[in-house]
Amino acid sequence: MKILVTGQCTLHWGRLENGNIGNYYITETTFRELHRVFPNAEILTTFQMTEAFCTKERVTVVPMDLFFNWDDKDLSNALYELGIAEIFAKTGKMVSTTPYIELVNSCDLVVDFSGEMWGYHADLVGRDRFLVGLIKDRIPQLLGISTVMLAGSQGRFPDSQIKEFAKEVFKNFQLIANREAETRKLLIEDGFDVSNLKDFACPSFLFEPKPDDEMQNIFEKERLNNSEGKKVGLVICGFNMLTEPYDKWPRENSEYNNFVDLVEYLIGQLDLSVYLMSHSNGFQLPPNFKLITGRDFPLAKQLYEIVMRRNKVNIEKLYLIEGPYNPWETKAIIKQFDMFVAGRLHASVAAISQSVPTVVIMHGHKQKSHKTIGFYDIVGLPECVAYPHTAANLIDRVNYCWENRTEIRKHLDKRIPEVKQLARNSFDALVDVVKKNGK
Repeated sequence: MKILVTGQCTLHWGRLENGNIGNYYITETTFRELHRVFPNAEILTTFQMTEAFCTKERVTVVPMDLFFNWDDKDLSNALYELGIAEIFAKTGKMVSTTPYIELVNSCDLVVDFSGEMWGYHADLVGRDRFLVGLIKDRIPQLLGISTVMLAGSQGRFPDSQIKEFAKEVFKNFQLIANREAETRKLLIEDGFDVSNLKDFACPSFLFEPKPDDEMQNIFEKERLNNSEGKKVGLVICGFNMLTEPYDKWPRENSEYNNFVDLVEYLIGQLDLSVYLMSHSNGFQLPPNFKLITGRDFPLAKQLYEIVMRRNKVNIEKLYLIEGPYNPWETKAIIKQFDMFVAGRLHASVAAISQSVPTVVIMHGHKQKSHKTIGFYDIVGLPECVAYPHTAANLIDRVNYCWENRTEIRKHLDKRIPEVKQLARNSFDALVDVVKKNGK
């Protein structure tokens, strides 16, 4: 059996492994779960993974330009391939071929792995990228190849013409395995046929941290073993800020006011030690490859410096985790906290999947994140979603989480195994798709 994993997570070499840490949580577990349900499968991907990853996870990388190449010919090439597939669907005759058509035609299953990038967010990555991605999905559908979407949280579709094509592609997936149920509401509102949509949970819940006994040097370095009393971790990112764009830099100190108030409340009123940290990385390219801190870290550092200069609370209770740390180490660090406050959704997943009581911070500009609402509905903690527009809301939600931390931890101890099984079920469902198609 041969499986192709493609979609809007197709990025340049190293990005999925050494950039946004949450992306790696999902990626590793997805390939491992595919091997679990299809143990003898050959798995190919347009994701540009490292040689070490490919060896470890038994994956073969195919050229990225089969999906998207960031050049002026991406759309015209995709349209040419679409024409070939449409003629085949109507006549059974293959009038021409391309490397992408040959690839998908050799596969038993094509998996779209795009998450919330399956929508207008894709065009933030490259011109016409969402439309090209839709075409790349439609081609195997027209060729009669089993085609599914995994770990979906589809975005909005502001272009009415592209939306109509997206509806056509969407209804022809044999399975859309979404990772939360909130997106279903938006799709129905937008007029999508959700007959083949099933709600599961995100594969990221299955990601395993580095064992604590292998983390002692890092715990010591970051003074996680030194602080007395209770500890809270805090991650913020550009999406939480009230001023856009999300990657704006530098930022004025005043843009952090609500987060400064939150940190000072955690230390001054709740008497907690606060650890500011990043949930994203960057890297230097080979031949001098090196993991470096990502775009979250400057925000954490500036927040740290503001609170230190104000000196209104016991600054001995404020820490900055320097990093950078890989995904396994990062999740192990998060496990050490008595409470976690996360401006990145998958940072919150790293916490709640380990039963750490957690508040997740919603976006501070543009539309609210439907996947965030969906994730917290799944785990049964809708009260732990905070909005960053006022310090009062942040503090109120953090207070709720802290005062109920014992009950929340007990709830998570019971619910998280169920959520993990939901995530596994999304992969089990693929077996029936392949059997029904008979290819």
